[in-house]
Amino acid sequence: MPRWSRGFDVDAAAKHLRRVDRELGAWMRRIGPIEANVQWRRPFDPVDALARAILYQQLSGKAAATIVSRVEAAIGSDRLHADTLGRCDDLTLRGCGVSGNKLLALRDLARREADGEIPTLRQMSVMDEDAIIAALVPIRGIGRWTVEMMLMFRLGRPDVLPVDDLGIRKGAQVLDGLDAMLPPRALSERGEIWGPYRTYASFYLWRIADFATPAAKPVKRSQS
Repeated sequence: MPRWSRGFDVDAAAKHLRRVDRELGAWMRRIGPIEANVQWRRPFDPVDALARAILYQQLSGKAAATIVSRVEAAIGSDRLHADTLGRCDDLTLRGCGVSGNKLLALRDLARREADGEIPTLRQMSVMDEDAIIAALVPIRGIGRWTVEMMLMFRLGRPDVLPVDDLGIRKGAQVLDGLDAMLPPRALSERGEIWGPYRTYASFYLWRIADFATPAAKPVKRSQS
């Protein structure tokens, strides 16, 4: 069974992308090198990361960080897991600022962890991207985009293209000089040429989108 390492050779990825896509290669030269993500080598706890992703959804970073710090104080831990979240009742977590929907999502995550349904980091190392997505999207409050961000920024998988991401779609529109953004299915087909380094191509698509709309607030892409 193949084992996936965390991260990939960004130099090899850049060389490949410049070779297969002249337009993207021109933008890559304009933007400059994008370094390997430092999070690829940092300790990583999937359950804790998913819990924090739930708490950060649809909030500003400052507001979400305040709620997370309150939850950590309430449970007496900086590790959000079934055992620690179980130290507080629903009313206490609601008092920390956790919405009703997010509370249900946290409880569902905790239940699934306790039942052994959440793959560990070791288990993920022998799972392909589709298997990881299939294992995690049934969790309440966790969608495909959230898992794709984990795959790209935490697990360092080299061949992920989040076709539903607005920044990715905007970057591809600018790249190809289109009047409108491609729908997800068409973007997936367009991105086949970038494999097996679609993650690195995505990093550049986000930068291209930012270049095209310098006054706009960049789309949030990574998890806390």
